[in-house]
Amino acid sequence: MVYAIVVAAGKGIRMKGAVRKQYIEIDGFPVLYWTLKVIDSCRTVDRIILVIPPDDFRFCIDEIIDPLKIHKKTDIIAGGLKRQDSVYNGLLAVDDKESMVVIHDGVRPFVSPDQIEECAKQAVLHGACILGLPVSDTLKFVNGSGYIEKTMKRDAVWLAQTPQAFNYALIKKAHESARKDGFTGTDDASLVERLGEKVKVISGSINNIKITTPADLAIARSIFRSGKL
Repeated sequence: MVYAIVVAAGKGIRMKGAVRKQYIEIDGFPVLYWTLKVIDSCRTVDRIILVIPPDDFRFCIDEIIDPLKIHKKTDIIAGGLKRQDSVYNGLLAVDDKESMVVIHDGVRPFVSPDQIEECAKQAVLHGACILGLPVSDTLKFVNGSGYIEKTMKRDAVWLAQTPQAFNYALIKKAHESARKDGFTGTDDASLVERLGEKVKVISGSINNIKITTPADLAIARSIFRSGKL
């Protein structure tokens, strides 16, 4: 069994608008609609857990779930204060403790079904796998005073994306350890890493952007017009 936990409980502060970023429309439908459409079409995913703000259930059902006519069984649950809390809430909703879990940002609508499938497949083999992109720019390590301390080796640095797929027992253990220690990671893979576990990285896509700012939204609409969605 493969569960897809779609995290869309953010407030969208960086978007600086009246509408949460996951509900901003692209071609007549919310961003979250397009994300769920891709996941619903992925053969590997058996069940979807959608994590949203607690006050948005009716809106998501009326404006996203029902218009999409989603095929996979979908559970809607309330998110927490932070993304990490929301993911944990999603993990608690998983019934099959022997399953694989694919965690994806609700505001990344340009992932492909094939990328989701390959990420899940590699997680079965390695226990944990994420999508990522190797960096192309020169990277500088800068100190707190704003001075360069060293130039990083860019061939060893990747930009993390989602989905991120894990053995359920592993990712739940990682989240519970982080909660116990008061640790907040920047993504789910970082919680697994702090347990000393290895995480496989496979190539994602430059189009698999996370829509968090007005500039991201402009890029997203351009990608949509190009026929990538």
